[in-house]
Amino acid sequence: MIDALTITTTGGRGGNGAISFRREKYVPRGGPDGGNGGKGGDVVIKGDSGKQTLLDLRYKKKYNAGNGKNGGGRDRTGQTGSDIIIYVPFGTMVFDEENGMLLADISRSQPEFLLAKGGRGGRGNSSFTNSTQRAPRTAETGEDGEGRIIRLELKLIADVGIIGYPNAGKSTFISTVSAAKSKIADYPFTTLTPVLGVVKDDTGSSFVIADMPGLIEGASKGDGLGRNFLRHIERTDLLLHFVDVSAYPIPECCAEEPVVDRYLAIRKELESYSCDVAVKREAIVATKTDSTVKENLERLAEYALKNGKPFFKISSLSKEGIPELLLWIHQILQDKSAAEECTKNSL
Repeated sequence: MIDALTITTTGGRGGNGAISFRREKYVPRGGPDGGNGGKGGDVVIKGDSGKQTLLDLRYKKKYNAGNGKNGGGRDRTGQTGSDIIIYVPFGTMVFDEENGMLLADISRSQPEFLLAKGGRGGRGNSSFTNSTQRAPRTAETGEDGEGRIIRLELKLIADVGIIGYPNAGKSTFISTVSAAKSKIADYPFTTLTPVLGVVKDDTGSSFVIADMPGLIEGASKGDGLGRNFLRHIERTDLLLHFVDVSAYPIPECCAEEPVVDRYLAIRKELESYSCDVAVKREAIVATKTDSTVKENLERLAEYALKNGKPFFKISSLSKEGIPELLLWIHQILQDKSAAEECTKNSL
């Protein structure tokens, strides 16, 4: 999956204005009739619901729109240069590489954005005629188009994001509840790219769930898969924090409460990365409960209860606890939708 890259965009150059004089039989004193040059083409970025990655842009780094044609005699205006449209997935952030400024967030509410404007065509000599200058021999050259170096960053748009250490059971879960086919293995960093799945319930409602690559301590500083995938979490409404409570080895950070410390280590990375991410609604989900260490499960449940965190225990193999978790997610998302609709109606 390609979710970040830099491209160079240049608008087309405007065409030159023409210097021409009218020459027709039986028409005395024919005046100037030089036409204007055509405008240069624009470079436009546009959202496409059929795209999920920036892969199509990987091998082409320069986008130059067409130049405008020169003006001609008989007041003929030059042809406008051809535009270039760059199609990207919704959720693509557009930054100016030189100053880091956010130019656009390509979404349903802002489906397209002008990246580089084409240059204006030059005026022909017929445009310079006035009461004192009846036969001007002046025309303008076309202007250069805008040039910009653009950085594109894709942030997946999902209702629910699954986070946690590698091998916490995220991929198995999303493969169980949706048609998404995540790679599943018993080694760390099985998931190297975010995977989206659509979950449907008995009522016909659905929501999008994202399996995020496993996080480790230091992710906010770039360790492991690092910040490349932390940014995808920003788009989600709800986080499911998966914690493995089975007999798998615990990271070396811990002493008295190894399972709780595993959860807190990832929470620290979220807080270091972004306050907006850290305050998102979340639930703690104990995974692999079919082969759990009872003490781990009890400690994690006690911590969640003490800190007011919604807590679920699931097994993707036996399906235990999954219906209850999906029902809770559906209710939370429905409450959010209802609140947004109420807000819109009150405006």
